[in-house]
Amino acid sequence: MSAPKKRIVLKKPVTTEQVVVDFDGERLKAPILLRCGAILIDYILLVAVPVISLVLGRFFEYDGSKLLNSELSNAGWLVLILLVLTNFVIFPMFSGQSIGKFTTGLKIVQSDGNAPSVSQVLARHLLGYPLTILTFGTGFLISVFNRKGRALHDFLAGTAVVYGRRRKERKEFQ
Repeated sequence: MSAPKKRIVLKKPVTTEQVVVDFDGERLKAPILLRCGAILIDYILLVAVPVISLVLGRFFEYDGSKLLNSELSNAGWLVLILLVLTNFVIFPMFSGQSIGKFTTGLKIVQSDGNAPSVSQVLARHLLGYPLTILTFGTGFLISVFNRKGRALHDFLAGTAVVYGRRRKERKEFQ
């Protein structure tokens, strides 16, 4: 005698997707003074590294050309380069924030409210920022007159800087 076979029916796994709800770039746009504060925090942090290495060099009684060509000065410049890459490329890729934006509560998002892609972050920071600087800051002034607060580098990358939290809803699909 054989026992009746049980039939196993596999259901499709339930997948969830996070959808940004009620994203309004105008309502969440970052104030220009807060954006300036975030940039100021980033640059103070970056300038502090070579200044500290030079002060330490003076403490160890280096002077003149020895001060600028010392191992301590070279290490300071290396740390500065690594900090620039980390703060302006790596952190925004993973969290959408540099140290200054994290401190002030700002976040880089796509113009629809989702997290930016790696290519958008690279375009924003490696192409957009230099172009904004080459225009003597005019690229930043665009954000003052734009309803969504987007600067030149935001337009180039398809991003926006927002101040506030996004509300997410979970949708289940079968």
